[in-house]
Amino acid sequence: MNKFLIILSMLLTVYGCDKAAESGKAKTEKVMSYYTCSMHPKVREDKPGKCPICHMNLTKVEMDMEEHAEGHTNHTPETVKKVWACESDPEVTSDVPGLCPLDDTPMVLQKSKKATEAIANVKLRKSQLKHFSPSFFPATSMKMTKEIRLLGVVLQSEDRESSIPARISGRVEKVYIKSTGSLVQAGDPVVDLYSPKLITGGEEYILAKKSYKENRTKVFKELLKQSEERLRLWGIKSHQYEKWANDNNVPRDITIYSNVSGIVRSKNAIIGKYFKEGQSFFDLSDLSDVWVEIDVYEADSGLIKIAQPVEMKFAAIPGKLYSGNLDFIEPTISMDTHILKVRTTVDNQNGLLKPGMIADVSLSVTLPDHQLVIPRSAIIDTGKRKVVWIKVSKNQFQAKMIKTGYETAGYVEVKEGLMEGEEIVLDGAFLLDAQAQLFGGYTDMKGASSGHNH
Repeated sequence: MNKFLIILSMLLTVYGCDKAAESGKAKTEKVMSYYTCSMHPKVREDKPGKCPICHMNLTKVEMDMEEHAEGHTNHTPETVKKVWACESDPEVTSDVPGLCPLDDTPMVLQKSKKATEAIANVKLRKSQLKHFSPSFFPATSMKMTKEIRLLGVVLQSEDRESSIPARISGRVEKVYIKSTGSLVQAGDPVVDLYSPKLITGGEEYILAKKSYKENRTKVFKELLKQSEERLRLWGIKSHQYEKWANDNNVPRDITIYSNVSGIVRSKNAIIGKYFKEGQSFFDLSDLSDVWVEIDVYEADSGLIKIAQPVEMKFAAIPGKLYSGNLDFIEPTISMDTHILKVRTTVDNQNGLLKPGMIADVSLSVTLPDHQLVIPRSAIIDTGKRKVVWIKVSKNQFQAKMIKTGYETAGYVEVKEGLMEGEEIVLDGAFLLDAQAQLFGGYTDMKGASSGHNH
């Protein structure tokens, strides 16, 4: 009997050791190690050495096969979340239809955001989590205001361009304005003109005035009125022809005065030059209003509207802020520069703004509706596609491909790929990206494996 017990005890001991060995072996088999190159993760060797491509030392990688398998079998199906919001305040939302708590009006179904299938999955082991401390940002709907910084240049306003024309033919005998760039005020003398026709008109005025004084009939009054009107149309001031009547003499050279103010842009009058009626003595630009022509890049051109307010700063006028509203948008974008020209008119009564000055322009645009946004730093942009990592659980993460819209103040509008509330990995996305590539890379939407270069 004692022999039997001893034999049974030995058999149980051997059986237990075998089971323990098998258990230890099974446990060990769950962890697989290999050596790879940090620059070429496709290289996998079973012993240490050099990378056959770049000859760097290979790095040991331990992979939990069970966790890795779990992490690569989770695929989130495409889902659509319905959200209802108050028409009066879209920020008040509900997951079910009903009445708005603000004004008891029916809530409106909002545009749903589509969450796409994961293109990579990573499950980190406990040892990896010790060195991984990411921060997260929940995908959030918000009203986006885009600040656009642009460059502009001051131009003379074509609406304010004018001239001092010859209203009657004659020869210039004297020029009062010395050069282009001179400021001319309305009422300033500009030239002395010899014009036989003008002299004759002056003599007719003197005769008509004398006749009216001697015989105050309606006929002579009408003749006097017609002669005065003719001289005014020729640019003669009332004090001039009244002096002619008092002196009973019309001077040989008659002074012509400016009827507008501005900066001389072109000086055509020179002594001895004969001018026909309608020809310009001087071309002027009135700088009391100026244009600021602004260059808008093609990417922002869709946001530009007539009457949008703009603010401008000029290096030559530090500390002063000018404002205006867009009053002109060119109908086409330049084929060479891909720039859209827009314009605003700025008051310049003090004359500080000079044509050619460069303007630092800022334009604020509030985008319609509420947009789903995430921080720009959370996006891994490979050039061909944009990827973000989202948190699934404490140690599980998924990569999703997104389509983006406008960007402002560090935030990017998400058109497709995410749903509101999904937690986006901010710090640590590139570590997850590297981990995903070590274990086979990304899977595109068709299911084919594809890596990407950084």
